[in-house]
Amino acid sequence: QLVESGGGMVQPGGSLRLSCAASGFTFSTYDMTWVRQAPGKGPEWVSVINAGGSSTHYADSVKGRFTVSRDNAKKTLYLQMNSLKPEATALYHCARVSFIQVYGGRVTQVQYDSWGQGTQVTVSS
Repeated sequence: QLVESGGGMVQPGGSLRLSCAASGFTFSTYDMTWVRQAPGKGPEWVSVINAGGSSTHYADSVKGRFTVSRDNAKKTLYLQMNSLKPEATALYHCARVSFIQVYGGRVTQVQYDSWGQGTQVTVSS
């Protein structure tokens, strides 16, 4: 089970920190990812972190502003979001990665087999 929290409404340029509490599986052995879905749009991959927390990747749209991290002892995944833009408005889900392909240092494919209900992030003035 994955349960996200930390969403809310923030002004452009503001920050939020999302959390994702995991249970029911061995969290420390899985890569984890954040995926968002804006109204009327398909899912958009945001970031991924490997099982040990030593390797991260980001979508170009958030690189330099978002930071993914994890605490395996607490079975919790995080997403620190800074300098938020209105286009970041979406429902944010954490998900357990089932397959990932990295080529040339870039993530080319991510598949996931379990995800939470999501937490809403709204960026608006």
